[in-house]
Amino acid sequence: MSKKTKALLYNLFCFAAIFVAVRFLLVIYTHLTGFWLPLTAFVIGTLLAPKFQAVNTKDGEKVFMKWLFVKGIKEV
Repeated sequence: MSKKTKALLYNLFCFAAIFVAVRFLLVIYTHLTGFWLPLTAFVIGTLLAPKFQAVNTKDGEKVFMKWLFVKGIKEV
């Protein structure tokens, strides 16, 4: 599996986990219904999910992560 595919899957799984958790919490603690519930969970999930990117370096292709709660860019 290529590094770009891994980065895409990491983005998908992290966003999905945060989206489901936030949607579950919104159902419990708010009175949002209909279209607003998944839209709010989507926006919060997009802001809180870590971002992964595959980059070609002189040492080969590497996957890096940037996240709101971690200072700087980390290699995965």
